[in-house]
Amino acid sequence: MHIANPGRLAGWLAVTLVLAFGLLLAPAVLAQETADRETATAVVGVTPDTWRLVRSGEVDANFRDSRADSNYNLVNASGEGWRQWRNRWVSPFGLIAIGGMALMIAIFYLLVGRKTLDEPRTGRLLLRWSVLTRALHWSVATLFILLALSGLNLLYGKFVFRPLFGDAIWGAMVSASKVAHNYLGPLFGVLLVVLLLKLLRHNLPSREDLTWFKKGGGLTGKGHVEAGFANAGEKVWYWLLATAGVAVILSGFVLDFPNFGQGRDTMQWANLIHALGALGLTAVALGHIYIGTLGTEGSFEGMKSGYVDESWAKEHHSLWYEEVKESAETPPAPAQAPPPEDGTLPQRPT
Repeated sequence: MHIANPGRLAGWLAVTLVLAFGLLLAPAVLAQETADRETATAVVGVTPDTWRLVRSGEVDANFRDSRADSNYNLVNASGEGWRQWRNRWVSPFGLIAIGGMALMIAIFYLLVGRKTLDEPRTGRLLLRWSVLTRALHWSVATLFILLALSGLNLLYGKFVFRPLFGDAIWGAMVSASKVAHNYLGPLFGVLLVVLLLKLLRHNLPSREDLTWFKKGGGLTGKGHVEAGFANAGEKVWYWLLATAGVAVILSGFVLDFPNFGQGRDTMQWANLIHALGALGLTAVALGHIYIGTLGTEGSFEGMKSGYVDESWAKEHHSLWYEEVKESAETPPAPAQAPPPEDGTLPQRPT
């Protein structure tokens, strides 16, 4: 095949390629041009000095975020400050507090062991916790554990469960934790306040508390430390719940109900207060749970059945024991099955 003018054909091919390449780049060029035109119209003469002013807040209304009647700058420095506080201080604090408390409990248990009763049980029981108090305690305790687990998952779970299970399962876990935390939180707050009001009269400070602290709750010195219905250690836990716990509740309500007009700065402060208080209470709660279960003989029985043995009351709450010892009672022996009418003894099952 003879080509009359190869140069002209090559020229047409080059023009065709240039036009095709131009058509491919046209959408991106037009988009960039549109974006630049919009930026030039919305923010005229933007310079580095302008953005420094935006960051500092020394600008007029043209440089402010107008969404949802917001008065915040387009560059919100407080948001970055909140992120730094959360990642550099709050999260490490939680790991140190909770992990440190768990380690201390394990070391204490290995070195000291369980605190058993010095005197044998008498079998005579004293009523310590009413049905209503126990119902409130177990409801608050259950909600506390669920909220602690869901909160820890929201704060640290992505570093543990996301690499193990992948994004799909991790996403479902986060969603479930968030829903549970948001809906159970207000219920926990109401029940905790009711429980605190019911136990207030037992947790007022007294002179015996100083002696209890001096003797380390009986860990140092000889003899038992006198205490009323609640000892000084239990009172400390009560007032932590009444202060830090109430702060966690109030900050949680601020976060849970953003429809009452609180601003972004308020939400950021509420988040930090909520996280710090909740992490600190979770760490102390580990000690409370240990003492009330594995650490002290007889303590869990009291919150389970409502009754404690005389020996337990005399050893741990001697002043309260002196007030109520006359009401101690011996539980009835379990009923035995009547013998058969023919007089034969029942055979033991094989």
